Amino acid sequence: MFANETARYLASRLVTTVLIVFGAMLMLFALTTLVPGDPARTLLGPQATPELAQRFIAAMGLDQPVHIRLWRFFSALATGDLGVDVVSGRPVWTMIRDVLPYTLILTFASLAVAVAAGVPLGIYAATHRGSWMDSGLAFISVAFIAMPSFVVAIFLLLIFAIWLDWLPVLGASRSGEFWDEFKRMILPTAAIAIGWAGYFARLMRSSMLEVMGEPYIRTARAYGIAERLVTYKYALKNACIPAIALLGFGIGRVLGNAVFIEVVFARPGIGRLIYEGISTRNYPVVQGAVLVMVVLVVLVNLAVDLSYSAIDPRIRRDGAAR
Repeated sequence: MFANETARYLASRLVTTVLIVFGAMLMLFALTTLVPGDPARTLLGPQATPELAQRFIAAMGLDQPVHIRLWRFFSALATGDLGVDVVSGRPVWTMIRDVLPYTLILTFASLAVAVAAGVPLGIYAATHRGSWMDSGLAFISVAFIAMPSFVVAIFLLLIFAIWLDWLPVLGASRSGEFWDEFKRMILPTAAIAIGWAGYFARLMRSSMLEVMGEPYIRTARAYGIAERLVTYKYALKNACIPAIALLGFGIGRVLGNAVFIEVVFARPGIGRLIYEGISTRNYPVVQGAVLVMVVLVVLVNLAVDLSYSAIDPRIRRDGAAR
């Protein structure tokens, strides 16, 4: 019975994942088709001859009807072909593979710092409800949430890289040394993590307070179980489910923030690759990079769904029933 429920739940999630990826790529194709402007003139410049511009348009396949381009687009995706960069002639997948590790490290490091800071603060605020520390943490959390990551990034650059000159300003390590790369990761990671730490702190506080009012918690207290054990063994497990769900949602948002952060800090990454592709109307690069980001987001959310359904079997049963 348990195996059947798990299989049905996993099958339903996989079908949803495939549909999400298909819908996202269909929307991306439509957007790149409807965007006004001439990609050839944007990439080649105003001095390009009409013959050169026409050859460029043909190389991108933009001289074909929309339905043929759509068929070729999804046919290539089905075979794993992300196309070729029309500027450098390099395969798009090679370009993405070279910069993807930078974005993944930045994303997971930022979320790890946010969880490490926000979850304990939320638990502390919930266990000290009504205290001045609870009020202070609430103010700080809301302030962190309200600050956009790119604004935080600019202030961090001004303070720690320019005024104090404690950390490197821009770019990633070229030498490959761990300590050099670590120092260059501090400011981008902090720029993203600060806002998400506020999210996790507020969510954990409200979730802990809700769980602490459940009947099974009152029963545990009535049996004389130590308050610390009630909090961290019985309440924390269920209180973490919303935080785990936020973690899956956060992956997609942090990947989106990476576009701005990688531009601000001049770091290599898939976000900066998308930004440069959009700026130059380099559609194969944009489509390939966005596809990789969409697949990453839906796979991470699938893993998160499975993880918190393992924590609370009721979620798995409800999902399978639907």
